[in-house]
Amino acid sequence: MESTRIPSEFRYWDHLERPRVRRVRAIARAVLGFEIAPSDDVVRTLAAMYYDADPACEAFVDDVYLTAGSKVGRAMLEGALAGGVDAVPDAPPSLRALFADLERDPPWLDWDRIERGARAFRRFGTAVFRFAGAITLEGYSENSVAKPLALTGAYTGATTRRRFLETAAFWIAVSEPGGLRPGAPGRGSALRVRVMHVFVRRKLLAHPAWDLAAWGVPISQADALLTLMGGSFAPGLGLYALGYLSSRDEIESMMHFWRYVGHLMGVRPRWYPASLADAAQLAFVTFVKGARLSGDDGRELCRSYAGAFAPDPDLPLRARLGAELEHRLHLAYTRLFMSPRSHRAHGLPAAGPWVLVPLAIAPLVAATELLRRVVPGVDALIDRAARWRRARWFAHHMGGRTAEYRPAEQFTR
Repeated sequence: MESTRIPSEFRYWDHLERPRVRRVRAIARAVLGFEIAPSDDVVRTLAAMYYDADPACEAFVDDVYLTAGSKVGRAMLEGALAGGVDAVPDAPPSLRALFADLERDPPWLDWDRIERGARAFRRFGTAVFRFAGAITLEGYSENSVAKPLALTGAYTGATTRRRFLETAAFWIAVSEPGGLRPGAPGRGSALRVRVMHVFVRRKLLAHPAWDLAAWGVPISQADALLTLMGGSFAPGLGLYALGYLSSRDEIESMMHFWRYVGHLMGVRPRWYPASLADAAQLAFVTFVKGARLSGDDGRELCRSYAGAFAPDPDLPLRARLGAELEHRLHLAYTRLFMSPRSHRAHGLPAAGPWVLVPLAIAPLVAATELLRRVVPGVDALIDRAARWRRARWFAHHMGGRTAEYRPAEQFTR
């Protein structure tokens, strides 16, 4: 039976009648032509999803990772990915059930739409990496998002850059052409991340600092749904500011693509936006419901991200200049795509005139966007160029290393 519990830090109804929220609703009705606040049934469903997790993967993690150890569990997982479950000696029923779940296509799956969505996502190149990093900082105001990272040490201090680059590796792998097909690298990456999230969830649920009544379960279906929107609906609209002119079909295809990425990762929300209007309503709920109580943990996460690409002073001059450009671009994106309130509250460094750089190239980006719609062959050229740029960016920053997707084994406190 599905839970109907609502975390105490889900403050939607407490905030709904505030003057600022009422103004937003009125403006949205006038501009969009529909009510931006969804029905209470939808909101209650979203709130209850903070207690939804991933039973199929949890059974495998409980059965192997938390009994025989993560080394044994990872060996089984990699063996099954490489040769199928039958190639794993003494494969437990929980592993077989997990792979059966992975291979069972959902009834809504449309492969043509998935490939269109992946292509639309690739088109953003590395801009979407910086955009996603910046909008994620808004979520760090909430304990349900900040506490798993703070308690495990992920995305704090010296680990931030490596973890962010591993996330970028995941974005690249799943969105390559055919990246989610059986046997493709992206599909394997999705399962590795799925197991990592479940391992962390099981560990955190046993941690004395985890407040289940206030935050729900760690890495819940509700927060995971917001992450899927952060890769589809959010950049589809937000990157218009930088010249990326996504069509309605492209945004909805990205939503479909990320829904399937989520499905492979065990994200099976009770409610998923079926249209841009639904996604806008979800964004409104996210805007209204926050308790913003993460305090120092949220500030540390934001500041760690802001400094993640700061150049090493010992680098040669040319490398240092390139690193300085990347660092300043990340600061510019945080200033452009975080709310001024959050930017101030987290004490993030000013971007200065660098905030104008992404805006200055927006007309050129928009011109290429228009060309791809009217000139045959241009869209394919843009796709190849975007794939090359992001692969080059990743190789440069990783220095030949590969993403490992290994969960933290110990807590930082």
